[in-house]
Amino acid sequence: MLRARFTETLRDSMKARNERSVGTVRLIMAALKDRDIAARGKGNHDGISEDEIAQMLQSMIKTRRESITLYEQGGRIELAEQEREEIAIIETFLPKQMSDDDVAAAIKAAIAELGATGIKDMGKVIGALKAKFTGKMDFAKASAAVKQLLG
Repeated sequence: MLRARFTETLRDSMKARNERSVGTVRLIMAALKDRDIAARGKGNHDGISEDEIAQMLQSMIKTRRESITLYEQGGRIELAEQEREEIAIIETFLPKQMSDDDVAAAIKAAIAELGATGIKDMGKVIGALKAKFTGKMDFAKASAAVKQLLG
């Protein structure tokens, strides 16, 4: 489903002459092709799954957020704005993100379900959250919240 949306968005962006969108979708499709090729080496000839595509998009967003911070520190506001525009385009392909309250409730439920008691159980809790909420939750923020609750 996402693969078709990438192609459709690329076509529509080209027709609209939206250079930022065209460039961003092409970057997404190139990263997807790289991941598909890597998956073939592991015996997966159909390409990566929708969940793995969502994880790839999340990592692309994370990279851009890190770049924004560096660009702003370096006084390159125009490049930071370009990264923000790319994030907005990438986010259109992801499912609706969970609210902070929903994330907190999911974390508490996972901790209770696993019987996690200390920081040593953090990996189990994050693993359970990733299994259920990949693409819907910012795991950097969730990780910090889990650490705070278990620490």
